[in-house]
Amino acid sequence: MQEISVPAVVNIPEQSNCTDLLERRAKDPANLALFAVRDGNDGWRDIHAAEFRDDVIALAKGLIASGIEPGDRIGIMSRTRYEWTLVDFAIWYAGAISVPVYETSSTSQVAWNLADSGAVAIFGESEAHLATARTAVESEDLQTMKQFWKMADAGLDVLREAGREVPAEEVERRRSAAGLRDLATIIYTSGTTGRPKGTELTHGNFVELSENALGVLAGAVASEGAQTIMFLPLAHVFGRFISILNVAAGSRTGHTPDIKNLLADFQSFKPTYILAVPRVFEKVYNSAVLKAESEGRGKIFGKAAETAIEYSRARQEGKIPFLLKLKHGIFDKLVYTKLRTAMGGQLEYAVSGGGPLGKRLGHFFYGVGITVLEGYGLTETTAPVTVNQPGQIKIGTVGRPLPGNAVRIAEDGEILAKGVSVMRGYFRRDDLSSEAFVDGWFHTGDIGELDEEGFLSITGRKKEIIVTAGGKNVAPAQLEDQIRADALVSQCVVLGEGKPFIAALITLDEEALPQWAAHHGLSAEIDVAAAAQEPVVLAAIQKVVDHANESVSHAEAIKSFRIVPTDFSEASGHLTPSLKIKRAQVLKDFDAVIEDIYSAPKPV
Repeated sequence: MQEISVPAVVNIPEQSNCTDLLERRAKDPANLALFAVRDGNDGWRDIHAAEFRDDVIALAKGLIASGIEPGDRIGIMSRTRYEWTLVDFAIWYAGAISVPVYETSSTSQVAWNLADSGAVAIFGESEAHLATARTAVESEDLQTMKQFWKMADAGLDVLREAGREVPAEEVERRRSAAGLRDLATIIYTSGTTGRPKGTELTHGNFVELSENALGVLAGAVASEGAQTIMFLPLAHVFGRFISILNVAAGSRTGHTPDIKNLLADFQSFKPTYILAVPRVFEKVYNSAVLKAESEGRGKIFGKAAETAIEYSRARQEGKIPFLLKLKHGIFDKLVYTKLRTAMGGQLEYAVSGGGPLGKRLGHFFYGVGITVLEGYGLTETTAPVTVNQPGQIKIGTVGRPLPGNAVRIAEDGEILAKGVSVMRGYFRRDDLSSEAFVDGWFHTGDIGELDEEGFLSITGRKKEIIVTAGGKNVAPAQLEDQIRADALVSQCVVLGEGKPFIAALITLDEEALPQWAAHHGLSAEIDVAAAAQEPVVLAAIQKVVDHANESVSHAEAIKSFRIVPTDFSEASGHLTPSLKIKRAQVLKDFDAVIEDIYSAPKPV
């Protein structure tokens, strides 16, 4: 199949916008709890729709009183927290446009986002965030930037107080003025290949996509009692879309800014569904493996994992042998129940995006009783273009298009997208917009294929295809994802452009290393640099590489690798805030290591 189009299941009036989703919830007699905020160490206090709306309006009045005009751009620089969404809606109620800024951004990155968008004000979570913003404004002499508001520690009370005299009618006039085709937000791309581009997402992108997504995902995100804890950055389009979808669905959302406490947060909040990037699923699985090994139950867990995967595959095929069902039931009591309990005990669905999950992990979680709905999208597509849906799941694919969207595979294998999720264009960059759209189709830059039922599989990134000296085309993601899934590995970058063979740079997982080392006869105190030289570590990584090589031809296989003694991170400049590898930066910074690989005798 080369193209699939799924018609919209919901038609939205043109004079609608994101604020209408909240208005509907606030006017519903049920007055559902849309949010929950921490109350003590383990408790959560509900915030119902009407209370949330009242505070949104109070803040919107403060923005109006402070001189914010319709169409003004306002930055938001904060970790994931309740106030992020509160401020986001307040900006819309005031008729303005929000500009997310990653809270980990450098001064120069903040300066670029604020200058390029023409922002006039910014919300910062803390004094440190506001200090970075002020430095950015001063460094670029941004004359338009006039106001800075703090979100934490009752900082928003300044706006609440300022807006007391603003009439409610003015807020309503501004709130209702925007239509589906009007700009809602400018989200900057992660900048893996150069300067971030300002993606123009409209109210229609969010509203039409939310309402149509609920037509097929309601069982996962809008069932009675549905709730999720948000830990992904709300500056990223994935978390942002889900936060708006949750308002549309009437589901309950909690927030946590620190994924180091994720399991404890799962225990206290008890989500029924979560959204995560593949690295989170890898961490959960690998932590379970290492814990089982440290308790002397490694073999039992290994058998339980294989049984879960086998059970999932058989379930997808529609026939589960009796003995497999019996074995699965035994492991459910011994292993799977404990894993589900560790994740809160109520988790049924997990939405995965931001990169390929891999069949093995997908089958594992499905086999232990957690359905992973893997999807695909970009900043330019308001997150999901396609997603696996309850009742329509093919593990290893990213699903079929959501209603209102279409996917086409170009002659060179590039994925093209069209529909309610696709952006209006790039902010003030008509040249880039015209390059991105051809005959109405957005060129994603990703490579993939559609099966006979319209399920999409991602095989690589067009710009990342490696062409070896022998002319062999290699998609690095297929190898990288398998290697990165191992407990000992943090990151993997496959290389070989114009070279005689394929190689890889690999980093070790600093959090997993102590436990792994102790279990394999090394000191738990060993650091990454020392571990990279240890024969037992090198042998373990070689085994992981060999396993990944089984999935490709001999010409595509990794012939040599080096363990890099420091991890790739956002702080080191090698990862974007959305955890994507900055491949060009890695190749530049580790050119000496790469030179060493290719100056050695060619491996067999």
